[in-house]
Amino acid sequence: MSVQSIIKSIQDIMRQDAGVDGDAQRISQIVWMVFLKMFDDKEKEYGTLDPKYKSPIPERLRWRNWAEDEEGMTGEKLLDFVNNVLFKGLKNLPVGGDARGLIVRQVFEDAYNYMKSGTLIRQVVNKINQIDFNRKDERHLFNDIYEHMLKELQSAGNAGEYYTPRPITEFIVEMTGPKLGQKILDPACGTGGFLANAIEYIRTREVKSPKDEKKLQESLFGVEVKPLPYLLAITNLMLHGIEVPRQIRRADMLARPLRDYGPSDRVDIIVTNPPFGGVVAAGTDANFPAELRTRETADLFLVLIMHLLKSSGSAGIVLPDGSLFGEGVKTRIRAKLLEECNLHTIVRLPQGVFSPYAGVKTNLLFFTKGEPTKEIWYFEHPLPEGYRAYSKNRPIQSKEFALERKWWNNRKKTANAWKISIKEIKDQNYNLDFKNPNGKAGLAHKPPAELVTEIEEKERKIAELLGEIGKQV
Repeated sequence: MSVQSIIKSIQDIMRQDAGVDGDAQRISQIVWMVFLKMFDDKEKEYGTLDPKYKSPIPERLRWRNWAEDEEGMTGEKLLDFVNNVLFKGLKNLPVGGDARGLIVRQVFEDAYNYMKSGTLIRQVVNKINQIDFNRKDERHLFNDIYEHMLKELQSAGNAGEYYTPRPITEFIVEMTGPKLGQKILDPACGTGGFLANAIEYIRTREVKSPKDEKKLQESLFGVEVKPLPYLLAITNLMLHGIEVPRQIRRADMLARPLRDYGPSDRVDIIVTNPPFGGVVAAGTDANFPAELRTRETADLFLVLIMHLLKSSGSAGIVLPDGSLFGEGVKTRIRAKLLEECNLHTIVRLPQGVFSPYAGVKTNLLFFTKGEPTKEIWYFEHPLPEGYRAYSKNRPIQSKEFALERKWWNNRKKTANAWKISIKEIKDQNYNLDFKNPNGKAGLAHKPPAELVTEIEEKERKIAELLGEIGKQV
């Protein structure tokens, strides 16, 4: 049976279980089980290479000792073991200085067994046992299917916010161009898509030896605050060959005062899609300078990203339209960005890229820290012919970025690309929401004073027309 068929069978089995409700719980359930199987397969490899290898997991809780035998525990006995022995043991795993044990405990701290039927658990376990994660072809195939599973999160209510479409992560990483040895961070890493793409990008171009691979694995850093995407990210990176993703932490980077991030926290590359449309917890904004305080998550992450970049460091990030305009603190944040960084490119995306969980228009911002912005190139990403917007059934595709890729290193004004000087930006009070001068973009959000002037002028003209009509009656 193919890996794809195995996963489909697992999902069908889980749909029969009364305890699993919806895509998010089903994926979470699959992932903690796959994580343990994958971890056990890797331990078999470690044991072959090093006869003295000692697992951080107690013998009774290792996958091979409770799950591998197809005729093993089932029914109420298995359900009781999973709920009252396995989960309790892994949540409270004593790890000492063992990095692998710490990863296991962190993964299970907020994981849950949603299934209520031990018989169905046994059926799922037996299906997972058909995958051998030590076989590269099977691991790579499962990696592709895992990507599809993550994509399913887009329709799983709020869980969709954790997943950035792969064409976006690929394009941002490629245009940012991380290199071997550079410190790469995603401060809101979700399911780990940006970091997984960074691994692929560097590994295929620069990794030539085990020493290079070790350097790559030590250069990736990610932080995620919510338990489900953290579990998904850890598994995602292990599927991409990161043996011990110890540098993926579960935390909230906004919860730490900005001034506490020092030189040792600074990085060369930041690639991220910070959460937007939400409001941070009360008091979080107090971690930032008074003039930059806001409760909008995307704006605070932008301030944090600027702070964390080394001089000459580069960032590629996703931001909603709302971050490009607006008065008050938003203006001050944009001014800081343009004064401290060279915001050289903004790619404007059409509506629906993050459908269905977010319908707002979004932008890809690329900037380098250490020199002020003199001009910004804009590129309006066109919808495919016949599309009015992207949707769940008509998602954005990687091949659609061919226009941007061709234009990137040979920039000129086109139907989709235009350039704005820093003077024009300052004249509009640091409003960055410039429409395509070729008329293909929607209305730009202009400063309130300009909008009021336009409205007054239109009202004056309407009054004049009504006056003329009145004279003719």
